[in-house]
Amino acid sequence: MNKRGLFITVEGGEGVGKSTGVNLLRDFLSRNGVDIVTTREPGGTKIGEEIRDLLLRNRQENVSAITELLLIFAARAQHIHDVIEPALAAGSWVLCDRFTDATYAYQCGGRGVSTEIVRGLEEMVQRELRPDYTLLLDGPVQIGMSRARNRGELDRIEQETLEFFERVRMNYLEQATNSGGRYRVVDASLSLNEVEVEILRFGGELLTCWTQRLAGSWRN
Repeated sequence: MNKRGLFITVEGGEGVGKSTGVNLLRDFLSRNGVDIVTTREPGGTKIGEEIRDLLLRNRQENVSAITELLLIFAARAQHIHDVIEPALAAGSWVLCDRFTDATYAYQCGGRGVSTEIVRGLEEMVQRELRPDYTLLLDGPVQIGMSRARNRGELDRIEQETLEFFERVRMNYLEQATNSGGRYRVVDASLSLNEVEVEILRFGGELLTCWTQRLAGSWRN
């Protein structure tokens, strides 16, 4: 019998190594026999990637917080419909670089959008869909932004103030505290080897949880 897959997200601010973390976790799970779909937000679909470009492109026009928020959820709706739900239903695991926790962090924490507005959109677009587990790569904002600048030209979001990103970070940490165990927080300011060890440990825990879940289903 086909069992619904796990939905795993990787979150964090700018320059914390999310892309590296996603790739490391994907490769580890794949080597251990997991059929895994890797994707990202905003994006993941053709429409989603076009919206991503709209959101991140540098422009003189001021983008309102609500415009930004609605574009994010428009991309998310298509992403869920085309990629996430079909993969989970087929029994694959989905590993997503950012999801709605990022919206709470950036739009609520950073922009000051009401959590009630985001929660309403979350319920409308996602219904019951929520991540099963989340890896948060956390580190000092100044270190992360220094890394982001070293990558090249900053996009529209990356050009926000340090104070903005401090609010984003605090919101992420608050979500982690209140997540009921869904979050694993890794200190992204550690050495690359130390961060990799923690990410692989998280991957091992996912495999253990999955094995236990399957065993419970078999007993039932």
